[in-house]
Amino acid sequence: MTTYAILPEPLPLALPDGWTVPASFAPAADRAWRTAATKVRGLVERHPDRFPLYTQGGAWAVDAEAWTNWCEGFLGGQLWMLADHTGDPWFRERAEHYSRLVEHRKDDRNVHDLGFLFWSTWRRWYEATGDPARDDVVVHAGRTAASRFNELGRYLPSFLAPDSLFIDIMMNVGIIFHAARRTGDPDLARIAHEHCLTTRRVLVRGDGSASHEGVFDLTDGRFLRQTTQQGYSDDGSWARGQAWALYGFGTVYRHTGDRRFLDTARACADFYIERTGDRLVPPNDWEEPDPERPYESSAAAAAAGGLWQLAGLEPDSDRARGYADYAVRILTRLCEDDFLAHDDPAWEGLLKHGSYHEAKGLGVDESVMWGDYWFLDAIAAVDAVARPAN
Repeated sequence: MTTYAILPEPLPLALPDGWTVPASFAPAADRAWRTAATKVRGLVERHPDRFPLYTQGGAWAVDAEAWTNWCEGFLGGQLWMLADHTGDPWFRERAEHYSRLVEHRKDDRNVHDLGFLFWSTWRRWYEATGDPARDDVVVHAGRTAASRFNELGRYLPSFLAPDSLFIDIMMNVGIIFHAARRTGDPDLARIAHEHCLTTRRVLVRGDGSASHEGVFDLTDGRFLRQTTQQGYSDDGSWARGQAWALYGFGTVYRHTGDRRFLDTARACADFYIERTGDRLVPPNDWEEPDPERPYESSAAAAAAGGLWQLAGLEPDSDRARGYADYAVRILTRLCEDDFLAHDDPAWEGLLKHGSYHEAKGLGVDESVMWGDYWFLDAIAAVDAVARPAN
C-alpha cells in the first residue's frame, strides 16, 4: 500500500547565503504599497461588499460577466496584507468583514478554486490571531475541495466539466495538503498527492511548458488529450498557467519534500525565464505570433511569487540566486509607470495590462483582481526579507 507522506510543517524558505535584495527594490515597493492602499480603499468605499474581477477602461466592472466564481478571496487578501503593512485598523476591520462574506463558500463543490478563496482570507486571519476557529474554516474548505476528486482518473476536475483538469488547480491543491496535515486524514493526503502526480504526468511537457487543460475519458479514467481554454492553441503555452504551474509545484514540494515536485517547479520556472528573458512580463501565450497585446501582467505577478518561493527552496545556490534575482526584476518592472497605476488616479486597479480571458474578450488589457493580489503578495514576501523589522 502506497503511503502519501506530508511533512509535519511546510519547508521553510531560506535564500542563499550572501544574497541580498537590491537597494532599488525598497522605493519601488513603497510606491506599490501606497498605490495599493489608495486603490483598494477606493474600491471598497465606492462598491461596498462587491467583488469585481476586472476593470473596463480602468474602472472596476462590478456587474461584468464572469466565466466562473473564483475571485472573492483576492480582495479580502489585499485588505489583510494592507492591514499588516500599514497597521491601519480600517483595513483590519474590512479584512475581517470581507472574509466573513465568503465563509459560506466553504461548502461550494461547484468550483475548483477554494484555495484561492480561503488561503488568501481565512488563513491570513488565522495567522494574524492564532485562533484555531479561523483555521477550522480553511480545513473545512480543504475537505470540500477534496470531495470533487475523480477516482478513475486520479485528478480534481475543473469547474468546467467532470472530464476537465486545469493547471490552475495546482494553486488550490495546497489547501487539501493543509487539511490533511491538520486532521491526519490519510485519504486527504492521497487525493492531494495523486492529483499532483496526474497533473505532472499529463499537463507538464518535456520542455517544462504547461498545458492549460487535460481531458479524460469518464468511463475508464484514461487521459485523452491536452487542450486549452485561455491559451493561443491546444499546444500553446499560456503564460498565467505556466505561472500557476511553477508556483503550485513548488508549494507542493514544500508540503511533501518530494523532489519530483521540486524538479517540475524548476522545469516550469526555467521555461518561463527562457521564453520571457529581459522583457520580464510575458504575453498571454508565448506561441502566439506577433501578439496584439504584448503583456499579461497578472502572469508576471504570479510568476514572481513562484520564483521567489523557489529561490528559497532551491538547494543549488547559483540557481537560487538566479530565481531570486529574476523575481525581484519582475516586481521592480511592474512598479514602473507603464504598469503600476501610481500616477493615474482615474485608473481604479493597481496593476495595468492584465488579462482575464482573451478568447472570450473578458477583462483584456485591464487590471484583474488576482493580478493585484499576487503582485502585492510577492512584494510583501520580498519586503519581509529586505526590511524584516517592518
